[in-house]
Amino acid sequence: MKEIWWHTEGEGNCHLVLLHGWGLNAQVWDCITPELRSHFTLHLVDLPGFGRSSGFSAMSLSDMAQWVLAQAPEKAIWLGWSLGGLVASQVALTHPERVQALVTVASSPCFSAQGDWPGIKPEVLSGFQQQLSLDFQRTVERFLALQTMGTENARQDARKLKSAVLALPMPTEAVLNGGLEILKTVDLREPLSGLKMPFLRLYGRLDGLVPRKIIPLLDAQWPASQSVVFDKAAHAPFISHPEAFCDVLLDLKQNVVGKI
Repeated sequence: MKEIWWHTEGEGNCHLVLLHGWGLNAQVWDCITPELRSHFTLHLVDLPGFGRSSGFSAMSLSDMAQWVLAQAPEKAIWLGWSLGGLVASQVALTHPERVQALVTVASSPCFSAQGDWPGIKPEVLSGFQQQLSLDFQRTVERFLALQTMGTENARQDARKLKSAVLALPMPTEAVLNGGLEILKTVDLREPLSGLKMPFLRLYGRLDGLVPRKIIPLLDAQWPASQSVVFDKAAHAPFISHPEAFCDVLLDLKQNVVGKI
């Protein structure tokens, strides 16, 4: 039976599943796993079609969540970055009994701008889809550069993302297009308002892909959730601010484990 790539390490008494973003793979977490592995049992995942999880075609958000859930521990904190935030959120919606807490990082329940909702203009996402077929490598690199723009060490941070991509085989154009389609069409704002488990939302104030204007809107719509903003971070706060990022997760673990 086909399986996605899954690696477990660490010795903590709490399981933490880490889901990466569009175009990338689990190696993006290399900057925080040394700190986290002594506090958590870490589950590092390459989403279907990405990194070492090759041989998969483009799929829907619900299908992607099902593939990840099939290899997941019975109970864990689920953390998803960007596109991975949507996958983790989908797991929390369909199998809440498996999720001790949900953490979304630089993610949005609705990435696409709609009416008064701030987000990425749909035509921008469509443009990325068209550019993939014209200049595959350059389009991915441009998307990665957007994720660190504005930070103090933007070039260095972008290189870390790029090295994670280049270390492994690139996803196919179809898989990348499928991921962009999820970002363009999915809207989980209303479904996530009913979540009962602890829900932590982490943002970078300089993020050019997930506008900070969504933070107060979601604070109001999801009063049971908590938002944390890293002031000098962009779309990858775990790369630009690894120590502060880990501190937030350790505080969450203390609160969640203490309630079990």
